[in-house]
Amino acid sequence: MNIIIAGCGKVGQKLAERLNDERDHNITVVDVRSSVVHDLINQYDINGVVGSSINIDDIKEAGIKDADILIAVTGSDELNMLTCLLAKKLGNCRTIARVRKPEYVRTLDLFKEELGLAMIINPERAAARVIARILRFPSAIQIDTFAKGRIEILKFKIPENSVLHNYKVQDIVGVLKCDVLVCGVERGCETYIPGGNFVMQSGDLVSIVAPINGEDAFFKKIGFKTYGVKNAIIVGGGDTAYYLAGRLTESGISVKIIEQNSERCDELCNKFPKATIINGDGTDNRLLMEEGLGTAEAFISLTNIDEENIMLSLYAKSKSNAKIVTKINRIAYDNVINTLDLGSVIYPKNITAENIIRFVRAKKNSFGSSIETMHFILDGKAEALEFIVPKNSPIADVPIGELNLKSNLLIACINRGGKFIIPRGNDIIRTGDSVIVVTQKSGFDDISDILR
Repeated sequence: MNIIIAGCGKVGQKLAERLNDERDHNITVVDVRSSVVHDLINQYDINGVVGSSINIDDIKEAGIKDADILIAVTGSDELNMLTCLLAKKLGNCRTIARVRKPEYVRTLDLFKEELGLAMIINPERAAARVIARILRFPSAIQIDTFAKGRIEILKFKIPENSVLHNYKVQDIVGVLKCDVLVCGVERGCETYIPGGNFVMQSGDLVSIVAPINGEDAFFKKIGFKTYGVKNAIIVGGGDTAYYLAGRLTESGISVKIIEQNSERCDELCNKFPKATIINGDGTDNRLLMEEGLGTAEAFISLTNIDEENIMLSLYAKSKSNAKIVTKINRIAYDNVINTLDLGSVIYPKNITAENIIRFVRAKKNSFGSSIETMHFILDGKAEALEFIVPKNSPIADVPIGELNLKSNLLIACINRGGKFIIPRGNDIIRTGDSVIVVTQKSGFDDISDILR
């Protein structure tokens, strides 16, 4: 596919990296900063145009007439929408726009229709949705949903002296009698898609796939909390906090937001009368303790400065038993950040890239089984993909044990009419089934890609 990425910020760079790793994409980036464009074309096998995405000559040079998809992720919502409008006038491609401002939320559907947008992505709103999901089940570090919310992949850390220490993966079903499947393990720098004889250890980060009504029993048996939080402290009153406060207050969770800007506090007070808005410095340790950090059930650091978020989360960890959520904007330091105990780390730019790449793969595959859902898991080293099995699929009506599957791949779940099936060698996938696949390979856009 011919893909144009307008805007080479953190999201544009992540998209260029991910899409360059996949098959059959011709990628062109457009940005006014020559140094950024040249760095990308030197680093990856892609093309670049130094210029503006709303300049007709520049966008023509980028190949808009032959483009299949244009992705507008510049720093300006208005520029992104204008870029997509121009692309529709000059070419015949599908367009994706990043739109972030809360004031555009109620008019997004109108924009989408009038501008001919195939997709609109809001990173802060998507991040808020992820955080709210985690606070519903705080024992998990990360939660990804499939099958329209009926099935989840949950990541958690095995603590010291856990019942799971030295457990084989197969013992979870055989001994604990729980309807879950271990689909990934992170141990130090290593990542595994484990077989039944894999032995788990304390300190491992384990990902399981489970139906939404079956995960409670598993976590209760291993001694984890299974109830959601009742109150939360949010530091930083930006757009992510705006979207998150709306979700949490609607769910009956008591919300306290600490924000330095007095005008922003007034806006938040008017919008969320049920929340408590504190005009103050969220990095002031004394203020945090006065506002109840010691007894808080959740602490979410959402300032625009990564270093502040990291220090705030570490401090909250030392002073409370709260569920910690840390927002990180810069992706470059993720290896260092992963060594810190920051609770659930949220990368809005990764969430954005994930949603866009799923759309690109779905549109690439015009026939057969397109991707229903896709998430990056195991610290981004694996993908979990959900496919609907079409008629005449080569994997249908064949016992799983007889399929010639690629290596480092696991068929993690079969959803048949709402029935959750942990697949075994004798199980057979049927036409119409929803199948979740976990793989360390990249670029799958059809269920048949799991075969050698």
